[in-house]
Amino acid sequence: MGRQKKLMRNFIGIIKDRASLIKAALSIKRATATVRAAVLRATTHSPSSPPKDHHVAAVLALGRGSRPIARTCIAAIMDRLHGTSDAHVALKCLITLRHVVARGTFILRDQLSFFPVGGGRNFFNVSAFRDGRDVETWEISSWVRWYGAVLESNLIASRILGVYISSSSDLTQNMHTITSLLNSDLMREIDVLVGIVEELSNFPDSLHCQQNNLIYEAVNLAGEDYRSTQSQIGARLSECVDRIDESSFGESAELTRCLVRLQECRERLVALFVNRQRNDAFWDLVRETKVKAEEERDRGRWAVTVSESTRFEERVKGPSQRLMLAYGGVWDRVALTVMPAMA
Repeated sequence: MGRQKKLMRNFIGIIKDRASLIKAALSIKRATATVRAAVLRATTHSPSSPPKDHHVAAVLALGRGSRPIARTCIAAIMDRLHGTSDAHVALKCLITLRHVVARGTFILRDQLSFFPVGGGRNFFNVSAFRDGRDVETWEISSWVRWYGAVLESNLIASRILGVYISSSSDLTQNMHTITSLLNSDLMREIDVLVGIVEELSNFPDSLHCQQNNLIYEAVNLAGEDYRSTQSQIGARLSECVDRIDESSFGESAELTRCLVRLQECRERLVALFVNRQRNDAFWDLVRETKVKAEEERDRGRWAVTVSESTRFEERVKGPSQRLMLAYGGVWDRVALTVMPAMA
């Protein structure tokens, strides 16, 4: 019975896709019809496979036209994402959006980056997505929510860094910008990059769902962006190491907290990307930087404590700092001795 229901559901999905394509073809606005047809073909109800390469290429090609066409394309994908209750369609929309980030033209990515105006968290609006038709779609829904959060954190970080974080991003072109950052800006960028890693590590416990080709593709793309995020973090940690001797106590403490958050993600990420090549050099850099940051933080704390103790002692034990105590009707001058504070 379950198999028959699934076959019927798939058949209904095919009918819906064809009906949507016919509706798009009948549109008076030919440019809009072309855009919507391309999006529909990339985000069908088919449950077993990710968007086909030539369908993704057709969507990306829309970014080589005018800005209004690019705007219509992104709006069509977002309308498709927000208008569906089908987990497979929703995940295909997110995968298509990821391809826009990684391979799209500037004007196409620009439209996505500021959709809606100002962006923000949960602008994909999938944090509460549920497809409760059966156990399978319920589990896939959790992967939709996870991948949506990953893409959102990626876009938020891209706005702060000024570059798109993907496997196609060229880190060498951004090195001069990194070295010229203020310490506060450098820490802000590290913080937002660690946020991406944290979202990646919050994947659903249903790892067996990776047997589904659609989920496998989403995880594979997330793995590519994870490696790019590692490169971005690594470049900034190397810069932090060069500046560590000049860091304040607060900066060293903040860096330490970020690296602790990062290390807490490692075990789960190994489980998620179990069949992919490990980047031990990255985690060695994280560990070594954390050790140096902790040492600098502790030195800074000791310096602050000693400085405050010295100022307090000088304030109380200075030449004119004596207490007048009444004793037997006669005022005696008694010097007050203060023991140095212990860190």
